[in-house]
Amino acid sequence: MSDPHNRIKTLYVFLSHGLESGPHSTKVQALKTLVDEQDAMIPVVLDYRGMASPSQRLDHLLSVIDERGARPEETILVGSSMGGWLSAAVSQRTPVLGCFLMAPALGLAHYPDPAPRIGARHAFIIHGWRDEVVPPGPVMQQACDQRLPLQVMDDGHRLQHSLEALTHEFERFLMLCRSSP
Repeated sequence: MSDPHNRIKTLYVFLSHGLESGPHSTKVQALKTLVDEQDAMIPVVLDYRGMASPSQRLDHLLSVIDERGARPEETILVGSSMGGWLSAAVSQRTPVLGCFLMAPALGLAHYPDPAPRIGARHAFIIHGWRDEVVPPGPVMQQACDQRLPLQVMDDGHRLQHSLEALTHEFERFLMLCRSSP
């Protein structure tokens, strides 16, 4: 939804948690709080509990985006782990305004498409050097192949010791998306 003079457009920010996490996780709630503080940004926190397969979760995310009527140029996808993979997979189908990915589950052979091409006007990836669930190598390779901004932290998969840096980068990312014409 946009104002009649196209000065301020409403942006939808879809936040997707990981496989073993939930909508009330520390990261999701911290990022939601930052979105809540912004003018003309609507946070949508997804709940994938009870949906184990990536395909099932992907269908759910696509249906929620459709239900909200979010246009791609007004959509920011945010995801952690499997939620990062979901965000990348959606952006591959329909390029969006932004993708902010935290320890995205890229390069994992048991996913329907292990390396979806991230299709976003603005993208940013944060990953942990000591990620024990998603090795950093394939994520770094995809960032390199697509020339995407990547920050690798001295942290594990949950990025629990990097929350302050993560929220700082997310706030900067939101401003970048907001300033896009």
